[in-house]
Order: sequence, then structure tokens, then C-alpha cells
Amino acid sequence: MNNKLLDYALRVRLPITLFVIALAFTVTFYVSRAERDGIGYQPDQPIKYSHKLHAGDLQIDCQYCHTGVTKGRHALVPSVNICMNCHTIARKDKPEIIKLTEYYKSGKLLPWKRVHKVPDYVYFNHSVHVNYGIKCETCHGDPRKMEKIEQVKNFNMTGCLNCHRNPEKQLPYLADVKKGPENCFACHR
Repeated sequence: MNNKLLDYALRVRLPITLFVIALAFTVTFYVSRAERDGIGYQPDQPIKYSHKLHAGDLQIDCQYCHTGVTKGRHALVPSVNICMNCHTIARKDKPEIIKLTEYYKSGKLLPWKRVHKVPDYVYFNHSVHVNYGIKCETCHGDPRKMEKIEQVKNFNMTGCLNCHRNPEKQLPYLADVKKGPENCFACHR
């Protein structure tokens, strides 16, 4: 009887199990890919915000709004109170600033739509890159020229490895740039 059970398990259950595992990996790969929106992804935001005006014309540093970029993994999407540091006084009669003020007064989070994202299974730390002197525009394009922010590069393994393997080509503005880690566990955690 044990031979029949073993034979059944090998002929029926094992192929089904392997198929389910392969299917799960395939679905996970395609569903969780951050690049699904890819280059050119430029969603409408709940408040029309011009990076060209703020970062370009007014020369506000990225780190003023994206406060966590030098301290942790995430650059952090600005909270409404950061916007209100200026807009309690500046241009407060404009329609978009009135909407912003309503979010601020109600205590609601502004539902910004994320534009740049690596897959959930990838570990990426902004602070490591920024603190080594890598400029935001290396990966994000030049927001100072973007009226509406958009994804200009793929956030995939090939893009990351191109920079980690050949940083002198990707980061010519850094004199003493070193290669980044290439082992799987540097990013896949």
C-alpha cells in the first residue's frame, strides 16, 4: 500500500505542487513589478504641483520636501504641513493652494500617487545613495524641468546593475566612485 501512495504522490501531487509554485512565482513577478507603469508614467495628482516652479524657478532643494532621503530608506512624499510652511502666506488665494489648505485644516493626508517605486521584494536605501553623493536626477531625471513629475528610467535590476557595475559611466560627476554590491542579497531581502 505504501508503494501505491508514493506512486500517487509522485505522479499526481508533485506535478500539481510544482505547477502551483511556478504559477505563484510567475504571478508574483508580473503583479509586483514596479516598472509596470514604466518610463513615461505620469499620473494626475490630487493637487497640481509644479516641480519646475518649486525645484527649478524657486530653487527649493529636493531635501526640503523629501525629508527622509538622507536618513532612511525612503525619500518620503511630503506631508501637507511642509507645503503649508510657505503656503500659509504665499499664493494662498490660488485654487490649488485652497485645496491644499482644506487638506491641511481637515487633518487629512493628501493622497499623492506614487510615481517611482521599486518592486516590493527589493530593498533599496535612498540614504546610502544620497550620502555617497549620487544626485537625485541620476535616477529621477531632472525635476527642475518637469512641470508634472514622471518616471524617466526603469527601476529594474538591469538599471541598478548597470550603475553598480559601471558607476564611472553612470556617475561621471563623482571623482572617487566605487562599484556597488552585485550580490543577490544586497537588494533581494
